[in-house]
Amino acid sequence: MDRPLLVYTTFPDVDIALSTGETLVRDRLIACINVVPGMQSIYAWKGTVERAQEAVAILKTVKGLQDQVHRALKERHPYDTPVILFIEPTGADAATLEWLNGETSGDGA
Repeated sequence: MDRPLLVYTTFPDVDIALSTGETLVRDRLIACINVVPGMQSIYAWKGTVERAQEAVAILKTVKGLQDQVHRALKERHPYDTPVILFIEPTGADAATLEWLNGETSGDGA
């Protein structure tokens, strides 16, 4: 059974986050996306300090799909340089892990 992997990223708005996430779920690259609207961001960008309202997205997948998820996010993401962080949990509930593996296996299990 593959290990769990969380992917943290941000989007300019909820609609783009949900659309991107739905595509990745339908493609069986992720089992789930959680989108949290209304995040206020202050960040350094090209020598200036910027402010923006964004939507946080946490994607749930498995380690074996990391490269594919990374490519898919880069292809679909509207930002020139999206923040894409891979977080490897130290463990997972057995039922959660079974669900993650089943929903990302590609065989409809």
